[in-house]
Amino acid sequence: MTSRWTCMSMSDPKQTFLARRDYEALVGTELGKSHWIKITQSRIDQFADCTGDHQSIHVDPETARGGPFGGTIAHGFLTLSMIVEMMQGLPRIVGVKTNVNYGLDRVRFISPVKVDSCIRGRFTLSAFKQIETTIVETTFAIVVEIENHDKPALVADWRARRYLCPAFPPET
Repeated sequence: MTSRWTCMSMSDPKQTFLARRDYEALVGTELGKSHWIKITQSRIDQFADCTGDHQSIHVDPETARGGPFGGTIAHGFLTLSMIVEMMQGLPRIVGVKTNVNYGLDRVRFISPVKVDSCIRGRFTLSAFKQIETTIVETTFAIVVEIENHDKPALVADWRARRYLCPAFPPET
C-alpha cells in the first residue's frame, strides 16, 4: 500500500508533469478543458442524500416539470464539486506529494444545469505563489460550461496548496 505522503507517481502516460518553473510560466494560460460529464438524476439524488438538500427542483421530476426550469436541475454545489473530477487531466507539478483545497475567492452560479445535461470545466492558471520551500499555491480561473449553451453553469476562482517533496528543490 502506498502512503499518501509518498510523492506522486509519474508513471501515468496520459498525465503531463511539469517542473515548478515551467508550471509557473503558464500563469495566464488555459491549461485545458475536461471531458464532458453527464449530470444524471441519479447523481443529483445521491448529492441530495449526502447534503440533505432534497428541494423539489432537484429531486422531484414531476413537481419540477411545472417549475421555472421545466424539470429537475443539479444543485449549484454539485456542479461546483465536479471541478475536482474535471481537473484530473490537467498538467501537474513534478514532486507534489499532496494537494489541499485552500478555498474559493469567487463563485457565481450563472445558469442552471438541467438533468441529463453535460458539463465540462475550462481551467486557466491565474496565479502561482511560493508559500514556503515545499509549498506552492495555485489559483485557477474556472468556467464550467454546459454543452450547447451560450452561458456557463458557473465561474469560480479556486485556490489550492501543493505540498512538494523536499527532494525537489524550488528550481525544478
